[in-house]
Amino acid sequence: MRTNISRHKIRSPFVTKVEELSGQNLLACYQCGKCSAGCPAVSKMDILPNQIIRFAQLGLKEELLKSNSIWICASCMTCNVRCPKGINIAETIEAIRQILLRKREDHVKVEELSDSERGDVPPIALISNFRKFTS
Repeated sequence: MRTNISRHKIRSPFVTKVEELSGQNLLACYQCGKCSAGCPAVSKMDILPNQIIRFAQLGLKEELLKSNSIWICASCMTCNVRCPKGINIAETIEAIRQILLRKREDHVKVEELSDSERGDVPPIALISNFRKFTS
């Protein structure tokens, strides 16, 4: 995969929006990897937490928005606690999710789940999923 990186991509409206929604300065991350080393969900992720930050720093919007990792993150805040720079990585991941949800795109389509599948989903997940229809 070849990606063209430019100043315009790094300072794109996408990067600005992620920083605005998360309240984080993405360029403060120096890629130490401590967030990924402590993440309990990392084995299921296609892009590690530190890579999510790096992709966001570089304005790689399409790669991030297609990632399963932004949906796998449980917002347990382990990454936030481990970050030596005090970056709230979980909030950054949540900001990326919010960008998709604001466009009415989601990883799980609750309306397409069977009754038995809905019975296996934790109630809070269903509530969170339906929240996008009311905002």
